[in-house]
Amino acid sequence: MASQVPGSNIRIESFKHDQSLHRSWDRSTLIHTSDAVVIAGNDRVKVTEADGREWRTREPAICTFGRGQWFNIIAMIRDDGVYYYCNIGSPFSLKGNLLTYIDYDLDVKVYPDMTYTVLDEEEFELHSSKMNYPPFVKERVQLALQEVLEWIHARRGPFQSGFVQRWYDRYQLLKHQDDV
Repeated sequence: MASQVPGSNIRIESFKHDQSLHRSWDRSTLIHTSDAVVIAGNDRVKVTEADGREWRTREPAICTFGRGQWFNIIAMIRDDGVYYYCNIGSPFSLKGNLLTYIDYDLDVKVYPDMTYTVLDEEEFELHSSKMNYPPFVKERVQLALQEVLEWIHARRGPFQSGFVQRWYDRYQLLKHQDDV
């Protein structure tokens, strides 16, 4: 647990239901951890896809993982506002400096004006059949999707005014301390 202090680096890895690696984010800075949530930040971080392809993110992001939740939210800070990418996935596990979860395909992309698009419904159906998702998982995924949409409408959690800026400011302070 000593490595899980604000300012320490964590690696984020997502897997598919069959335990194959889906995607990894090389390095994120832990901003906050509690019994309820883990919040991390990154900027121009290396991302590795399952096929080995690598790329770098283009903007700073604040990543929010609620304990026990079947989704996580990445808030990307761009010049024209905050965009959100909500991954529907299993509750995360944080052990040492490694945060992992299972990605269950469905995603919600949210724009600065809080309009949104549900993505990858076909992928969910395909993988659900191919990897034989149990009924419990399919039910939890659908409930998580509804919960994310409710959070968007209610401006809850990361969608709340000021949330992303507050955690981004804290991320900047931690990164500055790391540079000193």
